[in-house]
Amino acid sequence: RPCAVLPGQGEGAMEIDAFHGFTLAILLLFVGKGLVARSGILRRYSIPESLVGGLACALVVFALYYGAGIVVSFDLEARDALLLYFFAAIGLGTDARTLRHGGRPLLILSGLAIGFMVLQNLAGMEMARAFGLDPRAGLMVGSISLTGGVGTTLAWSDHFVQNLGIAQAQELGLAANMIGLIAACTIGGPIASLLMRRHRLQAGDSALEIGTLHSNEQHARLDYYGVLLALLWLNLALMLGYGINALVARTPVTLPAFVGCLLAGILLRMVADWMRPSGGGRLWNWPSMQPGIALVSDISLGLFLTMALMGLRLWELQPVLAFITAAMLVQIALVIAFVLLIVFRAMGKDYQAAVVCAGFGGIALGSTATAIANMTAVTREHGAAREAFIVVPLVCGFVIDIANALVISLMAG
Repeated sequence: RPCAVLPGQGEGAMEIDAFHGFTLAILLLFVGKGLVARSGILRRYSIPESLVGGLACALVVFALYYGAGIVVSFDLEARDALLLYFFAAIGLGTDARTLRHGGRPLLILSGLAIGFMVLQNLAGMEMARAFGLDPRAGLMVGSISLTGGVGTTLAWSDHFVQNLGIAQAQELGLAANMIGLIAACTIGGPIASLLMRRHRLQAGDSALEIGTLHSNEQHARLDYYGVLLALLWLNLALMLGYGINALVARTPVTLPAFVGCLLAGILLRMVADWMRPSGGGRLWNWPSMQPGIALVSDISLGLFLTMALMGLRLWELQPVLAFITAAMLVQIALVIAFVLLIVFRAMGKDYQAAVVCAGFGGIALGSTATAIANMTAVTREHGAAREAFIVVPLVCGFVIDIANALVISLMAG
């Protein structure tokens, strides 16, 4: 059935099942793409199409809740699998030669991200103190929810409630993450556009590997064999990624599931390039596969973020609205200032740096997927930025979660 009454919640509560929710996400992505294609402002500031479609759905669900008392929720079963496909595609598109150039930018961006976590938490604690709350409650509107995301929020909520006595810790964290996700999608493109205009930056002429240029009148050629190869190697990357994740789970280290698939894609690409005959092999033909990989990755990311946004329950912000609004305005302003004054200069003041700056809002306010969606929106408008697409996912996957756990532990006391 497309929807069902949720047990114990009355006739006004409905859950849209996984199949119909996925179909709705496809429709919403069409809506977002149509609106962005027709709006010069949205395209100029590289607003992600998934933000437009997903947020439109969230606003409709919000109106149904307040106008008719209907609580609509979605079974988003396919969402996480889409993210894994996207990062497997990023890995497969990564040439080892690109990785060699990413060492110094990777270290710089890692240092910037860690430093910003501390700054973010200090700002949250000061805002909590200004509202008469326990300063440690400010960590829930700092790196726990914004840099860490929903998973980190839920992981730390019990500690804050039971050990620190902060009763609304989970509500604060989830509300901050909700606003941060929307804000991250909104500010990334305009930041990059501002930097490109101010510094007269031009993109390189390398081929775009995720999506297609908005201004490109010629479409990449897709053929049956190439698309079939793309699907085969994406599935192999996911299988290897599951194995890597299982091995990591046996260690004290905790990493997001997408990291295993990203690494798996990189490893498969390295092995395939090394073993490929000089004339090309039938099971590895990157020029034939690349358009299919790009198409699958673009669709996967768009649908993932659309589903993440359409599932937002905006009415849950109401109990903590005053503090959350003030705290998030400060956090968003802090991100914008940090990106414009520090990140852009530290990353080299070129086009690659501008694309990284678009993604930094996702690192600091939303999620890895948000960061990549922002960068994808910019590159679709202006051109490819391969190093940025390597450095940002690696920082998000390897550095953020480990460093964030240490920062939170030290500052929570």
